[in-house]
Amino acid sequence: MHFTKERIDALEKHTRTHLINSLSGFKSANLIGTQDLQGNTNLSIVSSVIHLGANPPLVGMIVRPHSVPRHTFENIIQTGMYTINQVNKSIYKQAHQTSARYDKDESEFDATGLTPEFLNNFTAPFVKESRLKYSVKFIEHQHLAINGTELVIGEIIDVYVDEAALQSDGFLDLQAIETVAITGLDSYHTSNKLVRLPYARK
Repeated sequence: MHFTKERIDALEKHTRTHLINSLSGFKSANLIGTQDLQGNTNLSIVSSVIHLGANPPLVGMIVRPHSVPRHTFENIIQTGMYTINQVNKSIYKQAHQTSARYDKDESEFDATGLTPEFLNNFTAPFVKESRLKYSVKFIEHQHLAINGTELVIGEIIDVYVDEAALQSDGFLDLQAIETVAITGLDSYHTSNKLVRLPYARK
């Protein structure tokens, strides 16, 4: 089937959104934990977390346009701290529910039954049920004028991972901790590793 630009533009909004969101393939499913200056916790699922560099350890994510309240983005800007918590097979339904539009004074932790956890004096909440999570210090954000989204960049501070995933060379076997991936906006998947190949050389 061939979708021309004209055909894509003519699609009903939700159909176009599902189609375009599916094109990038399997994406990581992560819960972003934040807390505002009044101590209200917030939790939101994102599928746009990307690796930006290992030294220093940097991570990025795309936040949707700020035309309506975006509690996660607002809290990150206010406090400079957030956590990234990978979604696993045991919590994907609760994780998906965090995408609902809750008021600022409503905690997604309370709404979904997930457990906030504060580790090593870090001010943003972790998800206790996540088996791979890390604290992040906000560094900068870049406004993308083409569609109003924000690229949020942070430095990884502390990493907490289930020992079942950690291999001797630092590689993390995400299948061992039942990490879940997303396609589109609402389809969740577990993985089936084919093979780990050696470093490619000429």
